Amino acid sequence: MSIILPVLLGAVLIIYQYNSFSASELAEMKSYFIKADYFYVVLSLVIALLGFLSRAYRWKYSLAHLGYHPKFHNNLLAVCIAYFVNLSIPRSGEISRALILKKYEDVPFDKAFGTIVAERVVDLAIFGLCVLLSMAFQFEFLKQFVLETIPLEKLAYISIALFLLMAIFILLWIFSKWKVILSLKAKVAGLVEGILSIYYMPNKIPFLVHSFFIWITYILMFYVTVFALPETSGIGFGTLITAFVFGSLAIGFTNSGFGAYPLLIAQIFVLYGIPETIGTAFGWIVWISQTVLIVILGLLSFAFLPLLNRDK
Repeated sequence: MSIILPVLLGAVLIIYQYNSFSASELAEMKSYFIKADYFYVVLSLVIALLGFLSRAYRWKYSLAHLGYHPKFHNNLLAVCIAYFVNLSIPRSGEISRALILKKYEDVPFDKAFGTIVAERVVDLAIFGLCVLLSMAFQFEFLKQFVLETIPLEKLAYISIALFLLMAIFILLWIFSKWKVILSLKAKVAGLVEGILSIYYMPNKIPFLVHSFFIWITYILMFYVTVFALPETSGIGFGTLITAFVFGSLAIGFTNSGFGAYPLLIAQIFVLYGIPETIGTAFGWIVWISQTVLIVILGLLSFAFLPLLNRDK
């Protein structure tokens, strides 16, 4: 169900968006795909690949602090497979990364996963900076979008429910003597060690440099693609960073943005006076190109991983 539901949701969004266009609008979008300058699309994929390499290299710093020194190619293949697996179940790729290192490099799962969680904490902080930057440049547009698309009353109810559940969990964590809780605490100890590896590691600066570089590649590969269409080549920085933020949210909270990414990008572009047909075509060009890259790299990684580790 964890795979089927996100796919069904994406399919529903695609059908909904498709039915919202007339035949002439669909023909117009088709023309955008035909006339797009795919040099910029390929350039964006090269930039994305640099981000993959940097993410794999960054991982070595937190692992080295814990006393583990996996081969770089295993880090890279694990990262590529993680992106590929995330296409099915959101965030499941993080588990696959830790499992790969456990199998091929004898790194304990909980410690490897802890370093990945630590990376995500840093990534979330940098993404928060992108959000603040977007709000600083485009506060009025963002407020309009949120008020028009998110039911705030329902969001308040959900927040209260989540707060109560969190309070119950914390009380159980502190006072419960259940075996399952005690066992979970033991596992979390290794996880915490991995997370704290960033704070205590001697190479914090290179780690942070790679972290910012990774997010720069995310923004650049989105920015470069706007030049693929003449209609989007004049997009300003405010529009760009806002669309990037919402596109990232679509990718993070769904199975890599299937169906949701083009829809959100188009809606953001509409707020800035860009026709929905152009925004939708642009969103699909970005999403399809990035997904094709992830699929190719993921399949190649699955094939090469056992070949490069025959002794395991």
